[in-house]
Amino acid sequence: MGEIIGRDRSLVAHVESGDTKLQEAHAKKLDHAWEAGALFRRLVKFAKAGHDVEWFKTHLELEARASELRIWELGWIPGLLQTEGYARAMFEAAGVEDVEEGVNSRLNRQGCLHRKPRPRVWVILDQGVIEQPVGSADVMREQLARLVEVARLPHVTIRVVPREVGAHVGRDGSFKIITAAGSDVVYAAAHSGGRLVEDPTEIASYRVWFDLIGDVALPKDASLRFLRETLERFS
Repeated sequence: MGEIIGRDRSLVAHVESGDTKLQEAHAKKLDHAWEAGALFRRLVKFAKAGHDVEWFKTHLELEARASELRIWELGWIPGLLQTEGYARAMFEAAGVEDVEEGVNSRLNRQGCLHRKPRPRVWVILDQGVIEQPVGSADVMREQLARLVEVARLPHVTIRVVPREVGAHVGRDGSFKIITAAGSDVVYAAAHSGGRLVEDPTEIASYRVWFDLIGDVALPKDASLRFLRETLERFS
């Protein structure tokens, strides 16, 4: 099997033991070599479609030690940038049983933005994210003021995709590219739990999508002006 996929025995052993996931590119080679139709590719597809409760936990562990974060958000202010009031309003709207536990956990995550060495962070937000009221007007004023404050940090870039650009690849959903220890992992958001992507081919696609979303986003300075203007509308 190692000869077929072009990798060594140790990787095959890790796949067989379940410690490493079979990559789609390798599944394709196995299908071809063993004349299995698309059996292994289908198995990989079904495995990706399933939900693993450990994905979110693993994503948080990687986020805490990331050297780079690339975040595209279509629905909410990213958790790393949320204020206490915004997070509480969001959890209450979602019907979370223990709201305070959720809020405290979210705020504790934000320490990774200020640790040393600081991670380099790129955030792209859909216009609707910063205009959609969450909680009261006071909550939104505080939240937008936080975005303006964070956008001025030298290691953080926040950009906005204006509604007028119309259709673009980011409309398919939010995701985060996490670079830790020189390797990339993607956390793709989904209702009731996201998906952790570790396949290099799929990760490469997410990197292209992030760049394409950036192509239609406002420049950094224009995005900061847009955030300030939106803040004024909530005043």
